[in-house]
This record gives sequence, C-alpha cells and structure tokens, in this order.
Amino acid sequence: MTVCAIEDGTAEAAGTGETVEPGSDEPEEAGEAPAAAGSAAALPEPLQPLGPVGPEGTPEPVASEGLLEPFASQGPPEPVAPEGLLEPVASGGQLGPGPAETVLPAFTLTADGAYGARLTAARDVATGTEPGGPAARYAERWTLDGPEPYAVPLPLGRPEEAGSQVLPLADGRVLIRRRVAGRHTFSLLYPTGPGTGELPLGAVECDELTLLPPSPDGVSAYALSVGAYSTGLWLVAGGAFGPEHITDLPGRCSGGVWLDRVGRLLALDREPAGGGPVKAVAVDLGRGAEMTPLLQIAPDSNDRLLLADPDSGLLLIRSDAPGHDRLGWGVLGSCLPVRFPECLRLPDAAVTPFAVQPGQMLMPESCAVALRIDGPAGSWAGVWRPSGRRLHHLGAPEGWLAGSGVWSRDGVLKLPYANGDTACAVALLTAPADVQPTGRRAPAGCTESGRQPSAAVSHPPVCRPVPLGQAPLVGRTAPD
Repeated sequence: MTVCAIEDGTAEAAGTGETVEPGSDEPEEAGEAPAAAGSAAALPEPLQPLGPVGPEGTPEPVASEGLLEPFASQGPPEPVAPEGLLEPVASGGQLGPGPAETVLPAFTLTADGAYGARLTAARDVATGTEPGGPAARYAERWTLDGPEPYAVPLPLGRPEEAGSQVLPLADGRVLIRRRVAGRHTFSLLYPTGPGTGELPLGAVECDELTLLPPSPDGVSAYALSVGAYSTGLWLVAGGAFGPEHITDLPGRCSGGVWLDRVGRLLALDREPAGGGPVKAVAVDLGRGAEMTPLLQIAPDSNDRLLLADPDSGLLLIRSDAPGHDRLGWGVLGSCLPVRFPECLRLPDAAVTPFAVQPGQMLMPESCAVALRIDGPAGSWAGVWRPSGRRLHHLGAPEGWLAGSGVWSRDGVLKLPYANGDTACAVALLTAPADVQPTGRRAPAGCTESGRQPSAAVSHPPVCRPVPLGQAPLVGRTAPD
C-alpha cells in the first residue's frame, strides 16, 4: 500500500500564474496546489518526500530520484453559488474542531450504517425541546437498515455523564465508556423488553482514553490512551477477557481511520515523542500492531488522514504543506499527486469530510464525498467529487446530527436527524451531478494569457491504485 504520488510535468506561464499541463485538454482546478505524498508501507520503493514548500505555497522542486517538477498553482477559482442551500443547523456560531482535535461525533454510525448511537436527553413532548439537565441523559440506539428508522432508548437507573462516549456494534448492542474515579469503565447496553440490560466488560486505569471509530468488523472496539512519550492501543470490546492492552505505540497518536473492510489496517496520526511534525502511520493489527509510515507530503509538514475508502483508494487529507492547513485528496497506490482543491477552502467556514461513497472500484475521482460545513450561521452539508472540482452546498434537515451520515453505493446520502416533529428520521439527498467542462476556458473574472504549451500534448500512462488486499504492510518501520 502506498500514498506516494509523483507529478507528471507541468509548465507555468511566467508572470501569469497560468498552469498548462501536458496530457490534458482541460485546465487544472484553479488554486489546486498538488504536492507529492511520500509513502508508506507496502511497496518496496523508498519514501520520496517532496521538498520544502516555497513562499507562494507551491512545492519547490528537489533533486530527488524519481521526482518530476511539481504542479504549479493557477489563478483564482470560478465562483460557485450555493445550490439548494436551506436553513443551516444552528451551532452557536462556532466552527468545527481543529485539525489536531480528535473526537467522535455526537452521533456515531457503524461502518455499514446499519446502527447509530448517541447520548441524548428526555424531550418535552409538547415543545420538542431538551431540558439539558444531566439527570435526563441516557444512551440511545438507532436502527437504520430497515424499511423505517426507529430509536430505542437505553436508560439505566443512573444518569450518564456528558463526557461519556457511546459506540454502536453490528449486533445492535451499544458500547459505553464512562469515567469513574480515575478509571475508564466499559459496558455493553442492550434492550431487554421494557428495560435496559448492561454487561460490564472491565476498566482501564489511565488518565486519558478515547474510543476510536467503529471497526469495520462490527464486533470489535478499540481505544487510545495517550501518554507523554507513547500511546497505548487497547481492544476494549470483542476480546475474550474484557479490555486487552495490545501494544504501546511510540509517540502521541490520535485520529483513527480504517483502511480495509475487515478491521485489520488502522491509520493513526502520530506526533514523535520528542516533538516534530504529525505524520499518518498505518498499524497492522494482524501483524502484532506493526507500525509503518503511511503519508509524508513534505518533511516538515503536518499530514493527517481524515477519511479513506478501501474500494476506490480515495484518501482525504489535511496538511499544512501548502503553507497553512488545507483539505486535500490523493489515491492509495497511485502515481497521481496529492491535490488541494481551492473549492474546499472557504474563508469563513470550516469544512470537514465525514463520508465517502463506497463501491466505486478503481474510480476514486468519481466518489462523492460528504462534508460538514460549519460557519457563523450554523452547520450544513456539502457534496464534492474530485472529478467535478466544485463544492455543492446542500440544505441539511432541521435537527441534523451534524457530521454524521452514510452514502449508499448508488449515490444517495443519508443524514440522520431528530427534531420536535420526529425523534428519529433519515433525510435522503441525491448527490448533484457535476457538469463536465466542454473545453479549455479561464475562470470567471480572469482572462486567457494567450500562451501556448511549450511541447505537444501527450497522454501520460494511467497508474491504477493498488488494491489493499494485494499490498500488505511489510518491509518498513516507522521512525522512533
């Protein structure tokens, strides 16, 4: 498996900022500043990190074997008007979490989207409002794979703390993590007729512990305990004897993205123990939690992995290699570069991807990506495709559990929501079609430079992603 990407040649018209790419009849999206992603773990070639980032935010060429000249940035993007933007979900005017913060959303879905879970509070039936008192807080499971979604409350004889975390499993049970007297306890909750059953699993004694996103296998749950110099990886559900300590990973790890469909390959964002840039690494749970490098765009850049789709190999990345934190995309096992689309850079809002359309085998550029957009007015949803090169703004339903949702294989986005009219519902949104450009044209507000390519147009060879099943993580180790 690799995220390494080598740019094909690109010439920049001097003094204009226009990019002319051999082998393409269409201009690159305005403002896209691709950077080569150095890599990882599976292929035998050595890492090929990109050189330092220049003052204009574009990577500087380096004299490194196998690297060609990087892409150059184009002019300003074409303005895109919001499409179908409805009333946003109220969020108090606060932007979403920063790139270094790793928290599960308030509503968590299983990997297949069949079940969801959250902590909620009893509602006033007359007004549909929540009292907000801690005495009313309890776990709630949603069933979403049937003909009609429904919610099952899982209250116990004691209130749940606001800092507790819940995680749905594929069998319908809900894992809950509580902090009790300096320990983190774990239990499985399940409905038993009119009441709620609870199966205690055990406890982990540490200062800080965070659940990772649900495993694709549907039965296992993992957690990280971050220390000063290392990070403990725990199997807290699905083991034979309660919480099991798997290993201590060097450095401070956060994030958590699954790279396969069986729950074996886990990507984490790792900061070295002595300080330094954050780099994504891969942990192979089938090989004793062997850790290998996964992503490196520039030597000193912070490169975090946000989402990965095992079917297509599409990766969603946040990196400051262009000079500041930007959302980018790349392809696992491809020679295409990591790109940072200008349309995903909103000046007054935070954009966070939360779901990728599955089933697009070897077609990463056609995958629809759902994004949560947090602005001063609230939160709403967005849809973007790498091939479309534009961000579609979509109206979220009132009461959307912001940052949660799942795609169907045919491109329908399912957004769970709850409001005064319904306690459990799912809105179905169809991904808008992208109109492909018919020819070369300048972005709105810009003029053509009149310059011509310095060489004849050529068609570079197509480099296909390496399927995850054919790229085991062996042969490399992450730096200490």
